Amino acid sequence: MSDQPDLPALSDDELRETLDRLASLALNLSDQVEDQTKAINRATTAANEARRAAVTVQSQNDPAGFGDRIGQAVEARLLDTLQRLDRTVNHLDLRTNKTAAVLDQASEDRGNLLRNIRDREERLERWKSYWPWFGLGALVLALAMTVALPRFLASTPSTCAVLGATWTATTEGVNACVFYQR
Repeated sequence: MSDQPDLPALSDDELRETLDRLASLALNLSDQVEDQTKAINRATTAANEARRAAVTVQSQNDPAGFGDRIGQAVEARLLDTLQRLDRTVNHLDLRTNKTAAVLDQASEDRGNLLRNIRDREERLERWKSYWPWFGLGALVLALAMTVALPRFLASTPSTCAVLGATWTATTEGVNACVFYQR
């Protein structure tokens, strides 16, 4: 025996109307399922976007990652300035070394110059101490030349003629330079 109660058979019109109702109900159910599928797809898309946003927010709010990004941004902004500053420091260091070398050379040159001046002053003082002797020597030379030069010049015939005198032989056979009065 079957669990189904015995129902009277439906007429063709009732059967057609029942089939139309079932088809209409199936279409209604299909539209509802389609609407629910669209809603589920929208909910899934929203959930995926929310999940991606949550991951992005989580990675952005990660202290280590956040610190790394801040460090990279600061480094990118300051790198050129730091490089220029480093070049400036190196340039100043080179100039400081050159200046120190020039100052050392100037100090050495100044010491040499002062030593040279001192040496010249000492030589000048020594020469000053010799001046009286040179003066005395010049005086003695002048006196000796006053006496000896005319006699020396008159001892040869050519210098005698230059002096305006005459070269003559004396009675004793000695040659002499003689000045005659006119």
